Amino acid sequence: MRSLWHHLSLLTCDDERRTFADGAIVTEGDTITWVGAASDLPAGLAPDRAIELAGRWVTPGLIDCHTHLVFGGQRAAEFARRTAGTSYAEIAREGGGILNTVRATRAAGIDELARRSEPRLRALLQEGVTTVEIKSGYGLDFESERRMLLAARLLEQRLPVTVVTSLLAAHATPPDFKGREDDYIDLVCRDWLPRFARDHGLVDMVDAYCETIAFSARQCDRLFTAANEHGWPVRLHAEQISNIGGSRMAARHGALACDHLEYAVEEDAIELARAGTVAVLLPVAYYVLADPRLPPVDLFRKHGVPMAVASDANPGSAPGASLLIAMNMARRLFGMTSDEVLDGVTRNAARALGLGDRHGQVAPGFRADLAAWSIESPDELGYWIGFNPCSMVVRGGEIVLERDA
Repeated sequence: MRSLWHHLSLLTCDDERRTFADGAIVTEGDTITWVGAASDLPAGLAPDRAIELAGRWVTPGLIDCHTHLVFGGQRAAEFARRTAGTSYAEIAREGGGILNTVRATRAAGIDELARRSEPRLRALLQEGVTTVEIKSGYGLDFESERRMLLAARLLEQRLPVTVVTSLLAAHATPPDFKGREDDYIDLVCRDWLPRFARDHGLVDMVDAYCETIAFSARQCDRLFTAANEHGWPVRLHAEQISNIGGSRMAARHGALACDHLEYAVEEDAIELARAGTVAVLLPVAYYVLADPRLPPVDLFRKHGVPMAVASDANPGSAPGASLLIAMNMARRLFGMTSDEVLDGVTRNAARALGLGDRHGQVAPGFRADLAAWSIESPDELGYWIGFNPCSMVVRGGEIVLERDA
């Protein structure tokens, strides 16, 4: 079906960052075929339908490129401890943190995980998110990790959102491997990865947590080498609460993304830029953990490191599911501009997921994923807190959500 979307203001987020005050979009099925000023529409265009946007602003559908959306339980008691002064690292070393969520997640089946996670994904969809990355990492045994990934795929069937999955088996050391981290990494590399590789389509990429409270750069390097042998791209949680060389190691593997990066230094930025790796900034986690160190945004700008912004939705360090709030925090706490933040949840977020040739831009040949906003100015994206100005979501050329705003 050929569709004409008109009477709209358009932010393309394409390579030229074009803006059209009176724009139009033509789609064929799930693909954008024409974009431009309404006055330049091709002569003789005969659409099967015309959708009137009433002057709303249109952007690419948003992309939340880092979430832990599927999990069991919650960790409100830990949040109370952290607000009373106990650090995230201290709780983790006591056996809490991620391992608390592991216990609840292992006890849940696929349907229960999907059912509990669906409201969080629905909240993102209502904010204009059409693509979301979902990690495993709260199972830490093969079957539990697999159940998490199957729940993520089930969510994709239930809601009109594209899901990209990351295997995050190297999220924390399972209790039965405490003090034997090398043995655990060996198990994941030699046994789990080949089994997941045979489970076609379940895993899209491999992730790891490189930190003093998790895994060393050397251990993550072994994991990434094994992942590359199976053809999976890699990404890394790195430099969140210390710097043990994670991002430079990930850059050597051509990682799609490195995430958090509060403790990254200039040499890290240089290597990330050289590798084309996206720096995914997670301001909600920064806010919740109250770490005084900001990610080095100026260094990323200086060296041309593409920056993305994500919600990091998880039960511990980012207990929420709002990309709009993450956008506001990126502007207010990290000093990012409105253009940087919008790029960070569209074109750069797509690159962080290996989707940069098809998602994250309103341009011919790209997927017709769109979000329409009842706003007066693009600066309102990342401005509002507790108010959602998204009034229409389009996925693959079809309206999947429309509401008053």
